[in-house]
Amino acid sequence: MLSKDTLQFLEDLKANNNRDWFLENKKRYETIKKDYQQLVADLLEVMKPLDTSLEMLEVKNCTFRINRDIRFSKDKTPYKTHLGIWLPCGRIKGQNRPGYYVHLEKGSAFIAGGLYSPEAEELKKIRKEIAFFHDDLEEILKDKNFKKEFVDFDRNERSTLKNPPRGYDKEHPAIELLKLKSFEASHKINYEDVTKKDFVSKVSQKLILLKPLNEFIGRALSTDEF
Repeated sequence: MLSKDTLQFLEDLKANNNRDWFLENKKRYETIKKDYQQLVADLLEVMKPLDTSLEMLEVKNCTFRINRDIRFSKDKTPYKTHLGIWLPCGRIKGQNRPGYYVHLEKGSAFIAGGLYSPEAEELKKIRKEIAFFHDDLEEILKDKNFKKEFVDFDRNERSTLKNPPRGYDKEHPAIELLKLKSFEASHKINYEDVTKKDFVSKVSQKLILLKPLNEFIGRALSTDEF
């Protein structure tokens, strides 16, 4: 759980997103940072026994800096006004990894999992896995508990091709899955629930439903074949 002071700090930062204000409130931020890190530690403690691919993770592997990367952004506000937690599964050298994500922001709090916008070679591997083993993925997506919380992959114009990808027949039984360019599923949560003692246990129960999806993606990425 997070303290209400942490949520208030994020609100105050949103209203005063500038370096001078942040420096004036640096001591306050250091307290909030510890609160954030403790939440991550608590989440890891619960999730590691449920998914052994997380066992090597430390808190520092799962947190984000509060400073925004503004080099290529029109928005030049220097600080993030949300907290994110990323639990990557396993170790696949030189590649992105599927994992579990928690996003804590007033008005936009959610949990998610899978792999967001894989690189071109990673995408090829995932599509090949889907082409040959789409029954496995469809079974994961049809699981009643998964569907209750996550429904399906997040699909939008940016994450889905209009036409079949090169090399795949439009009549392929999994063509709609093969059109995907991103493979994440998400579920909205109540932002204020993060201050409750049972937040970590309840969120973990939902996140672990994404384990089969992460394993399928991880299986695809671990192959050396194209």
